[in-house]
Amino acid sequence: MNRRLSLILILIVCAVGGAISPAAQRLPEQDYLVYVVSEAADKIAVVRFGPKGAQVDRELTTGILPADIDGPHGIAISPDKQFYYVSLGHGKPFGSVWKYATKNNSVVGRVTLGMFPATMDVSPDGDLLYVVNFNLHGDMVPSSVSVVATEEMIEVARIATCTMPHGSRLNPQGTKHYSVCMMDDILAEIDARSFRVSRHFVLTGGKEAGMSGAPVPQAMAGGKDSGHRADHTAGGHGLEPPKPGDVSCSPTWAQPSVDGSSIYVACNKSSEIVEIDVNAWKVARRIAAGPGVYNLAVTKDGRLVATNKRGPSVSVFDLKTGRELARIPTKRKVVHGIVVSPDNHYAFVSVEGIGSEPGTVEVIDLESLKTVATVDVGQQAAGIDFWKVEKDIGK
Repeated sequence: MNRRLSLILILIVCAVGGAISPAAQRLPEQDYLVYVVSEAADKIAVVRFGPKGAQVDRELTTGILPADIDGPHGIAISPDKQFYYVSLGHGKPFGSVWKYATKNNSVVGRVTLGMFPATMDVSPDGDLLYVVNFNLHGDMVPSSVSVVATEEMIEVARIATCTMPHGSRLNPQGTKHYSVCMMDDILAEIDARSFRVSRHFVLTGGKEAGMSGAPVPQAMAGGKDSGHRADHTAGGHGLEPPKPGDVSCSPTWAQPSVDGSSIYVACNKSSEIVEIDVNAWKVARRIAAGPGVYNLAVTKDGRLVATNKRGPSVSVFDLKTGRELARIPTKRKVVHGIVVSPDNHYAFVSVEGIGSEPGTVEVIDLESLKTVATVDVGQQAAGIDFWKVEKDIGK
C-alpha cells in the first residue's frame, strides 16, 4: 500500500469515527512492573509493561501444600521496594503471610495469622504490615486485623473489628488504618498508635451513623446473610445483585484520599461509592458507580479508579465533581484488584476469569481512558501491587 493511499484511509477513519488518539496508540518508553497473585493456581507473577507491550516477566509458585491450593489472595510491596508480602488464605486451620525478597523472590520469613488473611497494607516507614483476617470459611462472627512487625515477621497485635473485614488501607500519614466489614455494613478506623478501633461508621442506607469506639456484636447489621457468604465461598465476590428493598452497602473496600481527609467506601450491593468526611465523621456524598463496585484506587492527581464486579468493567471518576469520566469494559469477567502507577499514567487491573479461564492483567491508559494491553496470568488473579518503573532492558 503506498503512502498516499494510507493517508487517504486514515483521513476517512478520522472523518467517520473521530480523530485517532495518539495516547491510545502510544506505549511507554520505560518499563512498569507489577506483582499479581493467582488464588486458584498458587502463583505469583511479575508483569512487565513497556515499549514491547505487556508480558509475564517471571512467575513462581507459593505455598506449602503441593497437593492442595494455599490460595494467595493479597500482596503488598514494601516502601523501599526490597520486599513483598503475600497472604495465603488457606491453612490448617489458619492462613499466613509470607515475606519475599524482590531481588531473587526468595522467602525470607513468614507468620501464621487468623482465618483467611486477605488484603494488606504496609506502614509508610515499612515497619508494620496490616492484614485483615477475612474469615471466609469460618463462623459468621466478628474477625480482626492483624498487625505484623515486618523485620521479625511477628504478629504484634490482633485487633477485633467486625464480620468479614476487607480492604485494608492506611491513610497517607500512617496514623489511621481503615477497613470495611462486608457482613456488618461497617467502616472501621484503627488508631495506629494505640492499636485500637477508635471509631466506626454504619453504612446501611437510611441508618448511616458515625460512632466512637469499636462496634459491638449486637449492633452489627449484617449477621445472618448466608446468601452473601455463599456467593463469596463460590468465588463470586459480589456478582449477585441486591434483592428488592435491600438497602445494605456490603462494603468491600476503604480507600483514603490523597491527603487523608476523606475515605471512599465501595458499596458492592448498592453499586455506589460513599465518601466519608474524616473530620466530621459523616457522609459527604454518594457517587453512583458501576454494577458491583469492588476495589478502589486514588491517583496522586485526584482521580478515583474503581473495579466493577458485575460490570464487568473499570470506572474512572473525577473526584472534584463526582462525574464518571469513563467506564471501560474488561476482557474477562470477575474484575478484582487495581493499582495505579505513581506517575498517574496507568491503572493495572487484575481479572479473575471464570472456570478454567486464566486470570488477566489489563492495563488502562489514564489519559486516553482506554485499555492498551492485556496479559494472561494464573487462574483467579487477585491481589495486585505496583513495584517499580525502570528503563527497558530489552526483555
